[in-house]
Amino acid sequence: MTVPETNPGPAAPGGAAPLPRRSSLPRRLLRNPMAVVCLAVLALVVLASVCAPLLTSASPTRSSLNDAFAPMGGSHPLGADSVGRDILARLLYGGRVSLLGGAIAVAVALLIGVPSGLLAGYYRGRLDAVASWVASLVMAAPAIMVLLVAIAAIGPNTNAAMAVLGVILAPGVFRLVRASVTSVREELYVDAARVSGLGDARIVRRHILPVVQAPTIIQSAQMFGVAVVIQAGIEFLGLGSAGQATWGAMLNDAFANLYTAPGLLVAPGLAIVVSVAALGLLANALRDALLESGYAVPGARARREKAPKARKAARASTDPAADTGADDGDALLTVRNLKVTYPSPGGESTVVDGVSLSVRRGEVVGLVGESGSGKSQTAFSVLGLLPPEARCEADRISFDGRDLRRLDRRSLNSLRGRRIAYVPQEPMSNLDPSFRIGTQLADPVRLHLGISAKEARERALALLERVGIAEPERVHDSYPHQISGGMAQRVLIAGAVSCDPDLLIADEPTTALDVTVQAEVLDLLRELQQERQMGLVLVTHNFGVVADICDRVLVMQTGRVVESAPVRRLFTDPQHPYTRMLLASTLEDAPPRTPLPDIPPTAAPVQEKV
Repeated sequence: MTVPETNPGPAAPGGAAPLPRRSSLPRRLLRNPMAVVCLAVLALVVLASVCAPLLTSASPTRSSLNDAFAPMGGSHPLGADSVGRDILARLLYGGRVSLLGGAIAVAVALLIGVPSGLLAGYYRGRLDAVASWVASLVMAAPAIMVLLVAIAAIGPNTNAAMAVLGVILAPGVFRLVRASVTSVREELYVDAARVSGLGDARIVRRHILPVVQAPTIIQSAQMFGVAVVIQAGIEFLGLGSAGQATWGAMLNDAFANLYTAPGLLVAPGLAIVVSVAALGLLANALRDALLESGYAVPGARARREKAPKARKAARASTDPAADTGADDGDALLTVRNLKVTYPSPGGESTVVDGVSLSVRRGEVVGLVGESGSGKSQTAFSVLGLLPPEARCEADRISFDGRDLRRLDRRSLNSLRGRRIAYVPQEPMSNLDPSFRIGTQLADPVRLHLGISAKEARERALALLERVGIAEPERVHDSYPHQISGGMAQRVLIAGAVSCDPDLLIADEPTTALDVTVQAEVLDLLRELQQERQMGLVLVTHNFGVVADICDRVLVMQTGRVVESAPVRRLFTDPQHPYTRMLLASTLEDAPPRTPLPDIPPTAAPVQEKV
């Protein structure tokens, strides 16, 4: 039996098994024989082109009619062409032109396609619509015709023609990058980074680019090969820079003398075929290495709650804005008459309708209701995490006297993570699989508190120990897939309280956990809330959780608050029929089920007749 090769990581504390470490990309690439061969071939081509003056003393443009069609040997190791120019010199110096032309085309395509794809995919909206329209327009135009018209306008300049080719290739890069950004933008760990107060530039650099880089690198290798072929084609047609030694010009001369000296095709044709084939095979090997080493992370797309269909349920008779909590004057968080709508085929779908709530310092307020009642949408409205298509209106959304609706993105980021923190549900989806736990804990701390990397590490280890993780060093150096769901939830709680926030919003923090871990996490939340005197908004559908931790409760149904009361009064004297229905559905006081009747032993199975 073959034992699979492993790459041991750092030893875990206490003599535990070493942590598995992600294989580095170069090491994974060098284990692929095809990749090694391709890299060697390309390195040889590049090195030979760069060192052309050292490898031959002949001039690539000097002609001598006495040496026309000279055979291989002597002063012409590969022979001479129809006008006596040395083939080896033209081959070596021609590689410079082809490689430089390919590099120019790829660089221009990346400089245009990557930033525009990042901006369009991340911000969407009108920017995305305009950029996509321009990309489609460029792609719809015949590329060869555009290139020929550009050459006619700017003259026979190879480098300029390659720059125009880069513009033509840019829409392909744009679409690839935009699709990659769109696929990861809705990942929950991106929302978690946004809530922790990280700016857009840092989120894109830390969480978006690692996903974008893999397909972009692969496409760049493929584009390089295409550019080399097209550049050779331009030179073959005589539309490139005059007087330059290029592979395309060598092919032109060879075809003109095909019947006289067919061997002239071998050197330039072989150089083009070998270079392009090596680039294509290297792109495939690079793709496999990126996927295996974990650089191209295929996210399991965990989307936020989207707009549900419009409901036609009867509206509650109680005041939807009822809130028996703090007055606006002493409230840490105040929301008044919040309304959230989404566009729908029939007009607009209202998912939050007239919700009002307030939270004092040191108070735990629960938002409870069945799935789709608007709880999470209310929380996202406070956090500023609603998707662009959502329309949010309110008479007031204020935190510590500041109107959150009037804050720009930078001011909101300075609050999120520092004074307003968020604990999401689905812990494994809210941690970026590309980074270690310690890195994800340290980033917001360093941003908001301005401390050094060493101090951030010490603070992260202390937080991991505080939230009950037995081996903080090991967890700190682990990737998310190396820890359990309960540990991941504790990590998220540690990250949420890392900057000592004043308000903590926890959205179903125990949904994905088993009963034992749920109780531990609830105890931890309550301890941290009391220890730091935070205001806590707990979004849940579980009345058991409400009874354990909340001081006041708001019951939501179809986007409206139907009842608001202190937790003890809500359980002892619920007023609204919907609240009574929810409490009855918990089966806490339901009579025990009758025992199942005895089941007689089954008869012998009937044999099927053949």
